[in-house]
Amino acid sequence: MMSGFEGPEIQLPAPEPDCPVKTPGGKKMSAELIINSNAFETRVALVENGQVAELYIERSSDRGISGNIYKGRVVRVLPGMQAAFVDIGLDKAAFLYVGDVCMPEEDSEQLPTCTNGDDGPGEGSGGEADERGEQQAEADRLLDPVPIEDRLREGQEILVQVAKEPIGSKGARITTHITLPGRNLVFMPTIDRVGVSRRIEDEEERKRLRDIVCEIKPANRGFIVRTAAEGAETEKLAAESDFVARLWQTIQRKFESAPAPCPIYRELDITLRAVRDLFTKEVDKLVVDSEAEYRRIQNFTETFMPSPCTEVELYEGDEPIFDAYGIEMEIQRALSKKIWLKSGGYIVIESTEALTAIDVNTGRYVGKRNLEETILKTNLEAVKEIACQLRLRNLGGIIIIDFIDMEKEANREKVWNSLRAATYKDKSKSNILRMSELGLIEMTRKRTKESIGHILCEPCFYCEGEGHLKSKQTVCYEILRELERERADYFGAKVLVMTHPEVAAMFCDEERAALERVEEKMHALISVKADPGLHLENYDIAMVEVE
Repeated sequence: MMSGFEGPEIQLPAPEPDCPVKTPGGKKMSAELIINSNAFETRVALVENGQVAELYIERSSDRGISGNIYKGRVVRVLPGMQAAFVDIGLDKAAFLYVGDVCMPEEDSEQLPTCTNGDDGPGEGSGGEADERGEQQAEADRLLDPVPIEDRLREGQEILVQVAKEPIGSKGARITTHITLPGRNLVFMPTIDRVGVSRRIEDEEERKRLRDIVCEIKPANRGFIVRTAAEGAETEKLAAESDFVARLWQTIQRKFESAPAPCPIYRELDITLRAVRDLFTKEVDKLVVDSEAEYRRIQNFTETFMPSPCTEVELYEGDEPIFDAYGIEMEIQRALSKKIWLKSGGYIVIESTEALTAIDVNTGRYVGKRNLEETILKTNLEAVKEIACQLRLRNLGGIIIIDFIDMEKEANREKVWNSLRAATYKDKSKSNILRMSELGLIEMTRKRTKESIGHILCEPCFYCEGEGHLKSKQTVCYEILRELERERADYFGAKVLVMTHPEVAAMFCDEERAALERVEEKMHALISVKADPGLHLENYDIAMVEVE
């Protein structure tokens, strides 16, 4: 049975020649879906023109919840924030903003028109309007005359859908505007609107699809026509419309009978989501390395895609599929702070909880003519790599890019325009400000889920995420200061210092004289002993009884 899928049908950007990824036999493909599936983890890579554009990872022990529908209970209403916290059965209460609370009697007036919407819901949320529609929607929310305390009350049971996964310390973002994505249509039971994907450019086809959906849709319900529906027949669209309408009725019946909080509807797993939302005419081939998943994909396509336009292939090579296609190497590259450019320059990517900072450097590139030309070429090359890494790593929030300073305003404008063009078709919307006099570009990118770094990595248990350790010399001096601080207790005694082997070695060599001076001042005998089990920054000082 087809069900919803976290995230929209992915918008495929124009292929870039950078970040090349090999394919077996050296053959280049305009777009491929590579699926690596096993018992504990499934990974889906979208490869465009030989380049890893996007990576999705789902682990059996930690399956995502975006797009899931829950029966929740309002636990707290916050008039000051015009929001509420809702218990949906997770460790942390979910966050519900006033603009995401559906009031049926206001649907036709309060909700934005989605006639130019994208292909589907953004990470399980309602269909996204175009830029003007989003601005109008935000204005409607700010001017909304019905406050949250008049919409919800504590203890109330409501039907909600997860719009954004929990990120870091934040709980899930939820909405009461439910969406049920299908292969060709996105059903919106709380909005009486019909939208058509902007990626369908032919006006006659757009009008044909809109007329068909307006005719077949249930009363007071809405749809967004996805890109995959281009050229679809009326019967096919009608059948899908009936299916999602029946699915919605099933969800409503379960909501009435189920206790709160509890899950009402769960999304497809990542394999079938990829087939439904990524397996479009723009994809030349889907390759999967699991025979069981291959059969599931075949059954799915036979049911919902009777005439698939692209090839499904079972990979049977001896080499792991992600190694064969060079994807494993690109994943490791995406976890590195420093990314080298072909010219010899490089970029450094540093992420914090609030923002991501990207620094561009010329590195080994010395250019051919003059300094300004060298800098411009490095910055333009960095633009393509930055757009590639933002998408692959799924970095979101505030992003500050420190380009190399350029003297000419025309060159600064060229870099800004290049960055806008490189991110234009990214499915996550971004807002890019013009370059400042200091060579900085500030931008935001919609944060929808955890970055690849957060999924695949964890803070270092040794440095606890600091990224730096105190030097051995600093630790030596801390120990000496601690001895002097407690010299009244240690005066004339025999003292044992337990420390990391490298710190102990420094006491025996470079810092031996400093230790002897402290011994003289305290009239004590200080012994240093190495303990491999100690952290570099940790030590233990104890007084030893003299026999």
